[in-house]
Order: sequence, then C-alpha cells, then structure tokens
Amino acid sequence: MPTQNLPELWDLRQPLVVPANGRSNGPEKLTIDDMLLKYCGEFGKWQLRHFVLTSLAWALEAFHTMVMIFADHEPRWLCTGPGCQVQAQLCELPPGSWDWVDRHRSSTVSEWGLVCGEKYKVGLVQSLFFFGCMIGAGIFGHLSDSSLGRKGSLTIICLLNGILGCLTAFSPNYAIYTLLRFLSGLGTGGVGMCAFVLATEPIGPTKRGVAGMSAFYFFSAGIALLSGIAYVFQSWRSLYIASSIPSIVFIAIIVPFLSESPRWYLVRGKTKEAMKVMRHMALSNGTTIPQNVELILDDDANKSNNVVTLKDDDTLLEEAREVILKGSLLDILMLPITRVRLLLAIMINFCCAIVYYGLSLNVVNLDTNLYINVLLNAIFELPSYTITAIMADKFGRKPVTIGTMWFSGVFCLLGSIIKSYGIWKNLQMLCGILGIFGMAGTYNLMFVYTMEMFPTVVRNTALGCTTQASQTGAAPLVVMMGSTLPFAVFSVCGIVGGLLLFNLPETLNRPLYDTMAGLEEGEVILSNT
Repeated sequence: MPTQNLPELWDLRQPLVVPANGRSNGPEKLTIDDMLLKYCGEFGKWQLRHFVLTSLAWALEAFHTMVMIFADHEPRWLCTGPGCQVQAQLCELPPGSWDWVDRHRSSTVSEWGLVCGEKYKVGLVQSLFFFGCMIGAGIFGHLSDSSLGRKGSLTIICLLNGILGCLTAFSPNYAIYTLLRFLSGLGTGGVGMCAFVLATEPIGPTKRGVAGMSAFYFFSAGIALLSGIAYVFQSWRSLYIASSIPSIVFIAIIVPFLSESPRWYLVRGKTKEAMKVMRHMALSNGTTIPQNVELILDDDANKSNNVVTLKDDDTLLEEAREVILKGSLLDILMLPITRVRLLLAIMINFCCAIVYYGLSLNVVNLDTNLYINVLLNAIFELPSYTITAIMADKFGRKPVTIGTMWFSGVFCLLGSIIKSYGIWKNLQMLCGILGIFGMAGTYNLMFVYTMEMFPTVVRNTALGCTTQASQTGAAPLVVMMGSTLPFAVFSVCGIVGGLLLFNLPETLNRPLYDTMAGLEEGEVILSNT
C-alpha cells in the first residue's frame, strides 16, 4: 500500500504513539456522544426538527397496520326473511334470511363472504401481513445497517408501502388481496424501526430516552387519525387508497429534509460525511465545532490511554476495515453479552406484540362502536407514553418495563373473567383499554431499551430481530378464539414477559456504543467500577 495513504487510515484510529502525559498534541478526537455533549448540544433545534419529521413515519406505519381493523371487520347484518330469529347467531340462520345492513362492498368480509366456514380467512390474511412484517424487518434491519443506511431504507420502505397499499384497493379477489397484504407487510415491518433509529441516533445520551419514547405519540396519533379516515371512507377499497397516499407524500415532502445518521456514516468509514452532519447540527443549534476536532469510534476512545505499536500497512488497513464494517447477526450471536440480550429481547417482544396487537384487533369481538373503540384505545395510549417516559428516566428502563407488562397482564386477567354480554361488555372493553395502556408503554420502552443495549453497527439488525418476533402473526389467530379466551392468553403473555425482563441489564445513563468491541470493552469497564 502506498505510504501516502497512511494519514487517511490513521484518521480512523488513535495516534500510533501517545505521549507519556496521556495527551496528544494532534487533533481533539471525540466520540459522537462526547461531541454532542461538548459542542453540538444534546437536543437543540436541529434534533427537534429532525426528530419530528422522521417520526411522522410512525403515523404511516399505524395506517398500514391498523387499516385491517376497518377493512376486514364484520359489518352489521339484519334479519330479512322467514325463520330468522333476532337473537340467533349469523351462522345459525338459514340462507336468504338475513342481509348486510351496510353496503356489500364496505368490508372484505361482506364482499367476499368471509363468515362462518370462511371466517378463518380473515385471521389468515392478517397473520400473513404480520408474517411479511417479520421478514421485512429482518431484511431492512440488515440493509439499514449496511448498504442503504437509515434514510435510504426508510425511503424505499415508504415507496413500497404507498404503491402496494394503492394496488391492494384494486384486488379482484381474496387471493390477490392476501398476496398484496403480505407484500405490504414486507415494507411495513421496517418503517418504525428505521424511523426510530434515524430519529434518535443524533440525540445526546441524557435526552435520548425521553425523545425515543416520544416517537410513539406519532403512532397513536396515526391510529386516532385512521379511525377518522375510516369513518369518512367506509368502503374498504377507498380506505386503502386514502391510507396509502400519505406514504407517497412523505417521500416527496419530508424525506428531502432528513439527514442520514452521523453514527451510520462513522461506522461505515465515511468520517467526512459524519463531520459534515455534526457541523451542520452545531450551526443550527447556535454553536460551532473547532476545526481541530475529529470523530472517532468508541472502541478507539476506550484505547486512548494505551500505546499502539506500529504495524505494517496491510495489517493496519485490514484492522481499520474490521473496526468499520464488523457487525452482523452472527456477531451478535457470537458475543455472549449480546447473544443473551437478543434472545431475551426477542421473547419479550413476542409476548408484548401478542398483547398489544391482540387487544387492538380484539375490538371487533367486543360488540361496541368500532370507530369509537379504536379512537379510545389510541387516546389512552398517549398518557401511557408520557408516564413511562418520565418514570423510565427516573427509576430506570428495567423496573418500569416490568411494571407496565404486569399492569397490562392484570387487567387482561380481569377481562378474561368478566362476561362479554350486556352491561359487562363495557367493563370488558375498559379492561382492554387499560391493557393497551400498559402494553403501549411496554412497546415504547422496549424500542428504547433494545436500542441502548446494542451498538450502532448492529443496532438496526438487533431491532429488526426483535421486530420480527413482534410480528409473527400470532395475535390475529388469538383474536379468532372469541371475546373472552383471548384475554386469558394476553394475561399470560404479560406476566411471563415481565418475568423475562428480570434478566436484562439496566441501560439508563449508559453510553450508546458504536462497535461490538466498544460495547465489550465498555461493559468490562463498567463492571469494574
């Protein structure tokens, strides 16, 4: 390798020889967290604008996910012929003795007759959507950590969602509808994950937790807005178009104003691009970064007091590449610290998703006003985010997450005991709302928790795995059990998930590492202090 290339390589690592006094006469080398604290500001105007614009994508995820509640619901029916008994179940009535109250095309159920022996098809298409989300989360989790980056992945995802959502509105039959919903799931599975990481990585360590948990306000607001859209567009075909167009608008109007994550730039070896974002951030926040300041990875910072011996050029180049590029699912599984964390996070997210999505979809079984029920669920989620954000920053991620899971589990247990008819159905609905209140907080916290447990090079990969676990498609199948039994399943999931959380570490006020080596060395340092 030519000698003139060595300065570029040294920019990625510490000086080869450190003076005896521990100080370097060269540039001031800082990690991103240190630079945020010292020069840029942890949460200034730049971060606020970037956070809000990026988090709007959460509302889009709510549209594409929760649209199934309205598109696939069973409309009201009415007795119209002889032999029809008002109190009878729909499947007990003779053919031709009943008809849909609303238009036949208001729902996929009424248009394609997905009732009685065909009812399983409703749960099937919803499960396949979540199965698509599971696959998509893994795909885009890897791509956003590697070649595409956070911003590039989010752009492609929103484009896919917008196009496929509109195409779904023109499905000629159930088979095509199912296929398009599965393909839509591939994109939807990565929306929140990419938006969350892109929005929170430029934020300082003491503000990251509260900001990250605030991202879910946009998801709940999206659900509330969707209930209004569904009330206006009561045909399932027009509803799919109305809920998909905002994804195209997001790409055209919002994405051009977003910046790629400086952490992703840094771990990919694009130090100049990372510094450009940091300087622009500092300027927008009313500060400046001195010219002699450079960004380094955290594993280099951990070695800043060590003497590094000079090696041949090829060996040094190879090590620099390892520092930049190392980070995959295999690396997560090979390192004991991250392997245990990932497996536990997967199981906890699986339990969390069954409860959260299950309670959201279970509104179709409660025999209450669908639009009002969905709206109430969304409204009750909002204070949950505020309370958990405040408590998690005061008491820590771990105890608050355990508390929210058990809170939800207890009310789901009560919902399984309460009868589902007469005046009792309103109490069961209240138990469902309080169950969502608790589990929404858990879902919120688990995103922040997972982000803080894994370094930048594998952060989206780890989030992709946990998101996959939360989108296995089990929730719609549980909902198909009826109105009471699902509550019992939700209760068990909430309690078991809380027990699993006891095995995770606390991450409050811990550093946000960039590399696997940085995480391993940092944990050793923390364990020795």
